[in-house]
Amino acid sequence: MSHREKDLEKLLELRKKLKSKKPVFLRHLWWKKAKFRNKPRWRKPKGTDNKMRLKKKGYPPMVEVGYRGPRLVRGLHPSGLKPVVVHTPSELEELDPTTTIIYIGRTVGLRKKIEIMKKAVEKGFKVANPIPLPTTPIEGGEQ
Repeated sequence: MSHREKDLEKLLELRKKLKSKKPVFLRHLWWKKAKFRNKPRWRKPKGTDNKMRLKKKGYPPMVEVGYRGPRLVRGLHPSGLKPVVVHTPSELEELDPTTTIIYIGRTVGLRKKIEIMKKAVEKGFKVANPIPLPTTPIEGGEQ
């Protein structure tokens, strides 16, 4: 393993450790109002006397820069590879299997998914959302 790969692995482990300590950020008063409880997402508190914005004791934490992960591994897959969404088999031509992991686009139909999977396996890509390849060809209408 090279020096860069060791650093990358250390940073991925650090990101995993930091992520385990990161709280779930929810909006102010999510615990009181059903309309917020049913849509649990972050909204920054902006009121002048808002206790959460003032970081008072007993109120949920706010989103801050200190919760971010290391810059070099930000946006990478947990395996350390760069995720790329692929919609056509031709898009695999310009990608490197040693540095990228493939996600097959959600709007791609089954026929093209099978094509992409075959080509990805052929070239040695890792596929994050693989589909099982059919072992026998599908015959038309025979049972």
